[in-house]
Amino acid sequence: MGRKRTLNRMDYRADSEEETEETEAEETEEEEEEGEEDEAEAEGDGESESEEDSGGDEEAEELDEDGEPIKKKKKAKKKVVAVVKPKRTRAAKIVRMKAIWAVFDNSSKQVEKFEYKEKEQAEAFIAEKSGDKKSYYLQMLKVPLE
Repeated sequence: MGRKRTLNRMDYRADSEEETEETEAEETEEEEEEGEEDEAEAEGDGESESEEDSGGDEEAEELDEDGEPIKKKKKAKKKVVAVVKPKRTRAAKIVRMKAIWAVFDNSSKQVEKFEYKEKEQAEAFIAEKSGDKKSYYLQMLKVPLE
């Protein structure tokens, strides 16, 4: 049996990183060219007005050795950083609560409810039911006020 060929994944990763850097560089060059064209159009309008004012038909563009106009590189526009607004949070609704006494059996099932001021009646209910084999207990609960 022959040896199994293994791939060096680090080489592949390095190649892919180089490709991404090249594509990013190309994209930034394209953006700069687009920005230069927009600025050239804006300046072209301004030059035509100044030429009309002076009355001269002379070309304002400089020519290179071949007689072609030279493209002037303009400064790249500064990117506008958007101001991040803090997220609005809604105030939580305040729910008013009231206290009640609840009687529970041994399996933690609620058997009866009493108002907070009726604690003696709740204790009497427990004493009355304690004659059964089940045991009961009293607990204070807070429920939403209706």
